[in-house]
Amino acid sequence: MAKSNSLYNDVIMDHIRNARNFCELQTANRKAHGVNPLCGDIFNVYVRVEDERVVEASFQCECCGISMASASVMTEAIKGRTVGEARSLYRHFELMLKATAGVPESGDNGQLAVLALIREFPSRVNCALLGWKTLDAALDERSEVTIG
Repeated sequence: MAKSNSLYNDVIMDHIRNARNFCELQTANRKAHGVNPLCGDIFNVYVRVEDERVVEASFQCECCGISMASASVMTEAIKGRTVGEARSLYRHFELMLKATAGVPESGDNGQLAVLALIREFPSRVNCALLGWKTLDAALDERSEVTIG
């Protein structure tokens, strides 16, 4: 596969400039704090779960654009899904970024595919994963996660 010239395509730039769900969710009943000490990114992920279904999700961060775009896509992709489905999307996303080929469809209607080109930039994979790992901690009702 040929390398892309740029990590920042139009869709990723839109999620950076117009991040979806970039706020503190006051009605959250699960939340977690994530840190990547290697690059300095920090995240807070907020989730409201009712009857084991993600009703709302949001995030706040001091982070790079890739982290922000990934978390923006994440919050849109998990809304309305069960906790199990949200975890499955996280596992699929991590596999998509780390595998070289053969990643099966995730059932996300292509939402995560816009971030697939990040795998061509290995140094940015943890940036894209931090929000998702923080989400996973929130869903498990763990308060913190550190990667890197």
